[in-house]
Amino acid sequence: MARPTPQTHGDILAAAARRFAVTGYRGTSLQDIASEVGCSKAAVLYHFANKEAILTELMAPAIAVLQSLDDRISAQPDPASAQRVAAEGFVDLAVRFRREIALLRGEFPELLQQPVFAHIHAISERLIDAMAGRSERASARICALVLLAGIAETCGEFAEVPDEELRDALLALLRRALEPVH
Repeated sequence: MARPTPQTHGDILAAAARRFAVTGYRGTSLQDIASEVGCSKAAVLYHFANKEAILTELMAPAIAVLQSLDDRISAQPDPASAQRVAAEGFVDLAVRFRREIALLRGEFPELLQQPVFAHIHAISERLIDAMAGRSERASARICALVLLAGIAETCGEFAEVPDEELRDALLALLRRALEPVH
């Protein structure tokens, strides 16, 4: 019985997302994706230049929201409002894109080294700065980084928790954990 061939870009993206979730980005080959879809590797390469292009397209919506959050944070006139916008915005992003975050669990630092994602590192640094209340103190920056990483990990882990419940729990945690900014 012949397997169906991919009809759209979306079929390949969906298959890639499933494979990345099972074996990770590094552990997934273009042949794995082709096999998942039921086509040849050449068919995958017809739609995408390489595996990085697939990941880039899968992550594009989340990256666009992250860039928008970065713009909103940059527009804040004081540390307290920057911290509030960063906290609420990152929680909203992490909850909304928890499936995409889960795909990259354990591989995010390495993926940031790829040229296509280089700008994400700078945004991450600004997000940490805002979450730390623009403080240079190591304790504030450590807290911010641990919270951001924990939020991302939690959203990937608790996929079955309804969005609002997860959002409320994460924001309550942030309110308790972050140092007040004056």
